[in-house]
Amino acid sequence: MGPFVLSGAIMQKLFNVMSVSAFFMSGAMVAGSVLLYTRIPSLTKYYMSELTLEMTKLITNMMPAQLDQAMPEMPTKTGLPIKSPF
Repeated sequence: MGPFVLSGAIMQKLFNVMSVSAFFMSGAMVAGSVLLYTRIPSLTKYYMSELTLEMTKLITNMMPAQLDQAMPEMPTKTGLPIKSPF
């Protein structure tokens, strides 16, 4: 036997620790997946409302400048009134 050979009892304890830690990691992954899956609708609703709010603010800030450019100048003088056809 060489210097790097561990006894059977130490190996058994090492395997037991690894199996218990694997069990807890698997349980944590399942619990996290269930929690995330149940919260997806509320998270989606929250982020969609935030996106809608940001887009509304952005468009509202852009619209006055666009409307000012699109609107023609208001006349300062007017002509004669249009005669009634009757």
